[in-house]
Amino acid sequence: MQDTNLMTRRAVHLMGMAALAGAALNFTTAAVAADYPDKPIKLIVPWAPGGATDVIARLIGQRMGQELGQSVVVDNKPGAGGNIGTATFVREKPDGYTLLMGTSSTNAVNPNLYAQLPFKPKTDFAPVAFIATVPNIMVVPASSPFKSLDDVIQSAKKSPGKLTFGSAGNGSSQHLAGSMFMKATGLSLIHVPYKGSGPAAADLIAGHLNLMIDTGSMPHIKAGSLRALAVAAPRRLAALPEIPTFGELGIQNFNASAWYGIMAPAGTPQPVVDRLNATINKILKEPEVIQRLQDFGAVVEGGTPQEFSKFILSEIDRYGKIVKDSGAHVE
Repeated sequence: MQDTNLMTRRAVHLMGMAALAGAALNFTTAAVAADYPDKPIKLIVPWAPGGATDVIARLIGQRMGQELGQSVVVDNKPGAGGNIGTATFVREKPDGYTLLMGTSSTNAVNPNLYAQLPFKPKTDFAPVAFIATVPNIMVVPASSPFKSLDDVIQSAKKSPGKLTFGSAGNGSSQHLAGSMFMKATGLSLIHVPYKGSGPAAADLIAGHLNLMIDTGSMPHIKAGSLRALAVAAPRRLAALPEIPTFGELGIQNFNASAWYGIMAPAGTPQPVVDRLNATINKILKEPEVIQRLQDFGAVVEGGTPQEFSKFILSEIDRYGKIVKDSGAHVE
């Protein structure tokens, strides 16, 4: 009986110690969140300056800095299809002072494209906020005889394997969108990969390619050097209200978009993630930010960290089939 009482007292003591430890941890987490941020925040962009990811990161980062009272410094770490910067990010301390501009390429395509990755796509990240999607747009040179999507389809049917489409490289958004288009229509096109979307767009404008299904063509469309034929999204773009979707033109469920969102390292305190999420959602409701993103061809998203996490996991699964169908693979 005495032994039983002793064991009971020890159990109660241990439970009390565990409760105190839990309370201390909760207090520490709350204190960290209350003081956050008290120094500059680094936002890693795993791509070179000037691209879509960089432009969106700088727009959102600047406003985050103003809202949070601390500067948000964009740190470009390009290379290996975004894997170098992403690998650097996951090794950072999970305290909210190093963030990542995650993308569909690095966080959904690459897990299916590369045989090995220097990070774990489903467990190394704490999704913070979904920023935007940028739908792919089928574009042709301004001098092209193709005035509509049907013109492209009829030409490809008449001369199988003759029309060319460019991309930023094997497994890029342009390549996968082209593969999806061929699968949806049963057409045969020739894929011409480049080392970046810039050189591909330059050759397209010069007439060396027949078309691209691209995410970064808006400036060339606005300048008149490229002609938009169809948007790979469920709805028309605010920046191009006159351009129909693929669905409107008879190609159903053809949705191809690059997406962008802020992530923290796994293990970042939830109150810090929640504060960042609330700040970013506030920014995404500002008319000026909405307009600038729409002018870029983007669709503003937003939402909770949980919704963003669920979306990312679904995209990893979705791109598994798309990458397999494209035949793209990197050792």
